[in-house]
Formats: sequence, C-alpha cells, structure tokens
Amino acid sequence: MAKKNLIPSLWKGTQVPARGMDNLLDSFQQRMNEMFEEFFRGFNVAMPGSIEESFGAFHPSIDVKEGETDIVVKADLPGLEEKDIDVLLTEDSLTIKGEKKAEKEDKAENYYHLERTYGSFHRVIPLPAEVDSKKVEATFKNGVLSIVLPKTAKAKAAGKKIAIKTE
Repeated sequence: MAKKNLIPSLWKGTQVPARGMDNLLDSFQQRMNEMFEEFFRGFNVAMPGSIEESFGAFHPSIDVKEGETDIVVKADLPGLEEKDIDVLLTEDSLTIKGEKKAEKEDKAENYYHLERTYGSFHRVIPLPAEVDSKKVEATFKNGVLSIVLPKTAKAKAAGKKIAIKTE
C-alpha cells in the first residue's frame, strides 16, 4: 500500500483507500489501547473504559515502608468495612483483597432512583524480608488498613550498613 493512501489530504477525486483500510486502522487503534492499558497497569491505575473497570475492579492505593525492625503496609480502602477485607500472609508475600458494595436510593413524590455499585480488588505485595507471622498486627480505621509486619531476628541481622569512604 502506498504511503499516500494513508493520508486523507492526498486522496484525489475517486481515489479511495483500499477496503481493508478501516480494518487496519481499527486494529492499530485496538493495539495502541492495549499498549496503554498494559503500560499503566504497572502503576496500578485503571484506564478509563478498561476491562477491569467494566467488571467492577478498583485499585486502592498501597504504601509499603521497610524499616530496620519491620515492614509497614498501608492501604486506602474508603467505603469498605473490616468485614469486606481479607488479609493473607504467606512466606514471601502479603495478599489484600476485598469487595466494595454500595447502594444509594433516592425517593421523591414523582421520582425514584436506585443505584448499586460493586467493585473488587486483589493485591499481592512481595515481602523484601522474612516476617515473624506470630507478631503481625493489622488495624482498620477511617478507611485505612495498616499492617505491621515485624522482621525475624534473622532478617534484622542480615542487613548490614556499609560505611562510605571519601577520597
């Protein structure tokens, strides 16, 4: 296909691009959308109109902070209650999952509106050090889940600060 067939301003009179042009542009647009969704998936943000969004998925913000003695994970989960959240600790990861359900109903004399929204999430956080599973604490307050994961004695001893010399 000639390059000039791709540029509408170069089409002359009866010269119309090949029939496959629509399919070519559609597949190009679809691939570009997939690339953008794939790129932004790494940042845990939903692209408008993405597959996850259409099935009710949402992506809570999660902060992970590693200190000398523990790892602290905080997740923003507005609109959820403790009973809607599951936390699972394995040897090398922490899994947080939950489901958000909301129902809003408005009634007036000649007006009735009912709206239901659902969303679920599932986040797996790899742990950078061994954790003492018997001492893990999780709290949930004002829509924020905080999990404190104390490191094992072995993990605390494994890290060693190295002095930097100047010349």
